Amino acid sequence: MDVLLIGGLWLDGTAWNDVLPPLEGLGHRPVPLALPAHPSSTLADQLATVVAAVDASAGRPLIVAHSAACTLGWMAVDARPERVSGLVLVDGFPHQDGHRYADQFPLVDGVVPFPGWEPFAGPTSADLDEQQRQRIAADAVPVPEQVALGTVRLTDERRYGVPVTMICAEAEPAQVREWIAAGAAPEVSGMKQVEFVGFDSGHWPMFTEPAELARVIDAAARG
Repeated sequence: MDVLLIGGLWLDGTAWNDVLPPLEGLGHRPVPLALPAHPSSTLADQLATVVAAVDASAGRPLIVAHSAACTLGWMAVDARPERVSGLVLVDGFPHQDGHRYADQFPLVDGVVPFPGWEPFAGPTSADLDEQQRQRIAADAVPVPEQVALGTVRLTDERRYGVPVTMICAEAEPAQVREWIAAGAAPEVSGMKQVEFVGFDSGHWPMFTEPAELARVIDAAARG
């Protein structure tokens, strides 16, 4: 199966490098996506890139989206609900229609630069070693303003019928379900087929637990 891999803020396609061999070994064709990141790029441009990858796939691909890109993956499901087999959300919730994509970090000269590790202190990044931290920071791609402040648009309610696997890395599935029940993730509340998977890692399992992440992705791909 084609597996389309979308990294979260500041990550490019190379973030998935350690996940590719185990996914290939499990019989899949992983496709790490390089999202438009020119300062003038928009959220619509990034969505178009994901949708084009869906349309170019053989069969019905599985979308894997990490962190803030969980919203982008969900937007692609909304655009092509009949063309995807499922969605894997890696440690994140998709925003609802009308919400800004990712406005939680400061803009500097028209982009959102990587803010360093201080905002991610604690369990979020505790499993990253110094080499991994340096790699992520060195490869970080500034997020264009029109991506970060872009408005999420969702129009096709068939998206709720697409199977979703939610990887819960920073919190246990029970805690995540409590947040959802309290209204923290309206889009997740509407999903008809959601599997919550506990995962022993911080926020960036593609760096710290790539083989186990591939195993969970494989399980989602096999239904």
